[in-house]
Amino acid sequence: MGFGSKWVGWMWSCVSSAKFSILVNGVPAGFFPNTRGLRQGDPLSPYLFVMGMEILDVLIRRAVEGGYLTGCNIRGGSRTSLNISHLFFADDTVVFCEANKDQVSHLSWILIWFEAASGLRINLAKSEIIPVGEVEEILEMAAELGCRVGSLPSQYLGLPLGVPNRASSMWDGVEEKVRRRLALWKRQYISKGGRITLIKSTLASMPIYQMSIFRMPKSVAKRVEKTQRDFLWGGGNLEGKVHLVKWDVVCSEKFNGGLGLRRIATLNRALLGKWVWRFACEKDNLWKQVISTKYGQEEHGWRAKKASGAAGVGVWKEIMKESEWCWEKLAFLVGKGSKIKFWKDRWCTETPLSQCFHHLFVLAVHRDATIEEMWDQHSGQGDWNLVFVRDFNDWEMDMVGDLLLTLRGHRPSMEDDSVIWRQGRNGRYRVKEAYRLLDKPNAIEFPARRIWVDKVPTKVCFFAWEATWGKVLTLDRLQIRGISSGSSRNCKGDSYLLEGLICREEKEKDLEIHSVVYFLDCLEGEE
Repeated sequence: MGFGSKWVGWMWSCVSSAKFSILVNGVPAGFFPNTRGLRQGDPLSPYLFVMGMEILDVLIRRAVEGGYLTGCNIRGGSRTSLNISHLFFADDTVVFCEANKDQVSHLSWILIWFEAASGLRINLAKSEIIPVGEVEEILEMAAELGCRVGSLPSQYLGLPLGVPNRASSMWDGVEEKVRRRLALWKRQYISKGGRITLIKSTLASMPIYQMSIFRMPKSVAKRVEKTQRDFLWGGGNLEGKVHLVKWDVVCSEKFNGGLGLRRIATLNRALLGKWVWRFACEKDNLWKQVISTKYGQEEHGWRAKKASGAAGVGVWKEIMKESEWCWEKLAFLVGKGSKIKFWKDRWCTETPLSQCFHHLFVLAVHRDATIEEMWDQHSGQGDWNLVFVRDFNDWEMDMVGDLLLTLRGHRPSMEDDSVIWRQGRNGRYRVKEAYRLLDKPNAIEFPARRIWVDKVPTKVCFFAWEATWGKVLTLDRLQIRGISSGSSRNCKGDSYLLEGLICREEKEKDLEIHSVVYFLDCLEGEE
């Protein structure tokens, strides 16, 4: 790789001088040297591992160039194709080849050469050969590599591989993780404040990784949300407790009267929309090359063409369903201007110039021209070269003046064109901001700042939140629901003393906020 002998000597000293010891009953039992592999926790090991994998990358590429391996050819509507021979991610490797003995034998020799050159060894116990379709002599090929035979569907990087896109079975693993986690909390008493924290940090976060690329079916989303509801109101036992507040309200922001939990379907849309943003921003990433080859790109390469009919992969079709609302919140940042249309793209106003100045757009000669084509850099310091089909009438001059005023201060530069997320602070797509955009909050005023106070325990704030909504289970409400309470005998009289206090009435932003807090005054009495 071009490293000098001195540098190689340093690395060899670091690797070869390491020794290990094992604690037997808490006492080190001697030291022994390592023979191969990389040490965990060593900051040098990841860099050496990447260099070692570079050897495997070169070997596979040369095998493809020599015709010993074919890889996987991806073809789209045009005649262009993209060949993918292998994928590396950390210590996971996927190699594509034809299902015949010759190519499998060549791959086996490549792995042997890689082990000899790098000092690393392939873990054949964790490796498998996965045939696509009916493949003859698959057992002989697996014996050639020394691994087992796998099948689709399978798992890769924690995601299902080869499962139908809309199948509910794809999400069985996620639901099983949720059930296992709830089993750990089943015997514990957890306050409602603690349940909110656990839902946000654990139950709601478990499906996010898979939802970032797949659309969750509605039936699965309902089951997962039902689990969250039951845990919030019933605890780890998921008993049939009363759900005091509607789930739509619970999933609202705190300043809108909710608990700040997230609706799964809306969060799923926000996660999928990020791929639309990434396609517009990223240039030469492999995943974008695959999508561009498969579906093609629209003019200037900002978007992928939509797949129509039965053609195309269902995963990308679901992602493209979020492209419309996502592009409504994107704008162009002008660089050279060679990829941005002057009239039809959003770059200097909230809407395209064709909508802001529709009358002038109709009169324009070059309606599809880019900013670069509309900029005349030869006229002094540069100026806009606006050409129309006829001269303007007197009543049209004001519109022309407004257009020139809008264009003032905007001019191309030598940088590349890019897109920005208009809803964010720094121009970058954030799932949190996209979720708020897609969410439809309750149009109410809620005294959230007086309820969710930092120094007050969350369980107390939760009770105040229930009371503000008037949902505390007092005796009269239990009787309305047909639930009898044997604890009334401990109170003076036949029922609880229910009092309503108007805590505060303030005028804020010309709106009067009334916060009614109900509380129970239960006095000890004789049985």
